[in-house]
Amino acid sequence: MPTEPLQIGMLGYRFMGEAHTNALQRLPTFFPDAPETERAVLVGRDESALADAADRFGFAETATDWREVVDEVDVFYNLGPNHLHVEPSVAALEAGTSVLCEKPLAPSTSGAEQLRAAAADSDAVAGVAFNYRFVPAIRYAKRLIDDGDLGEIRQVRGRYLQDWLADADAPWSWRNDAELAGSGALGDLGAHTLDLLRFLVADHAGEIERVSGHLQTFTAERPVPGTGGTEETTDDETGDGDAVAESGDTAGDDAEPEMRPVTVDDAYSAQLAFENGAVGTVEASRVTRGHKNDHTVAVHGSEGSVQFSLERLNELQVHTADARGYETVLVTDESDPYVDHWWPPGHVLGWEHTFVHENYEFLTAVADGESFVPSFDDGYTVQRLLDAIQQSDERGEWVSMA
Repeated sequence: MPTEPLQIGMLGYRFMGEAHTNALQRLPTFFPDAPETERAVLVGRDESALADAADRFGFAETATDWREVVDEVDVFYNLGPNHLHVEPSVAALEAGTSVLCEKPLAPSTSGAEQLRAAAADSDAVAGVAFNYRFVPAIRYAKRLIDDGDLGEIRQVRGRYLQDWLADADAPWSWRNDAELAGSGALGDLGAHTLDLLRFLVADHAGEIERVSGHLQTFTAERPVPGTGGTEETTDDETGDGDAVAESGDTAGDDAEPEMRPVTVDDAYSAQLAFENGAVGTVEASRVTRGHKNDHTVAVHGSEGSVQFSLERLNELQVHTADARGYETVLVTDESDPYVDHWWPPGHVLGWEHTFVHENYEFLTAVADGESFVPSFDDGYTVQRLLDAIQQSDERGEWVSMA
């Protein structure tokens, strides 16, 4: 069991790096019972950008090679691109270092299986960063389901809609490459939805037994940043500039940009069949105009229903058998499991608070030497579902999870 303060190493300093660092910074103020931590080493490949990020984030040191870090810290945050999830996380677990890995756990089931095996063989704590499990409204919904208020689970629905790739001229990044990402909207967004539905109903409806999926790519190729006058950007959590053309072409505005193929889906939909006979539908898109971060899940039972939308994350829509319609329940009250750590009841929480709750639970598990959920087992199960949906699309038939 590690001693406090826990030394934190973090791979990645862009979007997810900012989200998790903000959580680490908030913990001492709002969760005084949380384990003490020190931001020890920030890892990336762009030394200049890395130094700036380390200064903003409050990390004591930087490193350009994760191999120098994983056995020197107590906790390793793997926030890199999907193709960098397996090797660094396995190495950390083999060194006895606890790991919090961003979702999806790996680009493929084989990679997720390696990670699950490494976690099983290690005494360290391993967790997947499915942060939406830690929304108070989701916790409230799960309590209603577990208490039997919804009766027998009969139907689940989930959707995750974004529009950041709706423009055909939106730049290419590693997220558009099957070898680096595994899949597109399916893995990027669908992983969250599938995990959330499993979290809510698996204890009552059982696991998902079979799936039928359809994937679609609408834009076949996209411009490479830094070419033909396009703005040079880095959509890479490690900050290593992989999105920039290898040729380094920075031609003028009149030149045609270099184009790269899109080898992942822009949108997917799937049907689910559960062990108890319940049915489900899930979908996601990164090209749905008018939707910025619309993650919605619903569970319908023989006695009632619940509906949740991330865009109204302080509310839960609840319907019971004797009601005429849905009741809007504000969950930032005494039913909120984290309410004592934040503002007075009724004062809303935001998206960033989910990471604070997640980090609190994960780091507490590390300090206490206890297991954490969502685990690498959970991440592995979700990855199997993602791959099965993709296989269903390729085969044109239902795919059994057996």
